[in-house]
Amino acid sequence: QVQLVESGGGLVQPGGSLRLSCAASGFRLDYAAIGWFRQAPGKEQEGVLCSSSSNDITYYTDSVKGRFTISRDNAKNTVYLQMNSLKPEDTAVYYCAADYYYCSGFLSDYDYWGQGAQVTVSS
Repeated sequence: QVQLVESGGGLVQPGGSLRLSCAASGFRLDYAAIGWFRQAPGKEQEGVLCSSSSNDITYYTDSVKGRFTISRDNAKNTVYLQMNSLKPEDTAVYYCAADYYYCSGFLSDYDYWGQGAQVTVSS
């Protein structure tokens, strides 16, 4: 059974940083495309970024460029979303997703996704 579990969310002040983790079981993340998505209250779900199987990064949300980045720890079968210079508008539930082959800006295109982690940016 494949599971993706996000962790590391929480409350942070504007300008602060958080690192979300996405730990996988039953599925190797090494060569998968890994996407991060978010959904803010009352808003549609949006793609944030994706790391392809060759570690090329595609940003789907311009507002996170230069502030968010993705990395992998293959030994831990875990992917991270490092979020810096956080803004109140980054408040959302964040989801990681994995696909055997391709990146996409749509969560439904992925083979697996997690249950989400809440990130709240507020003073």
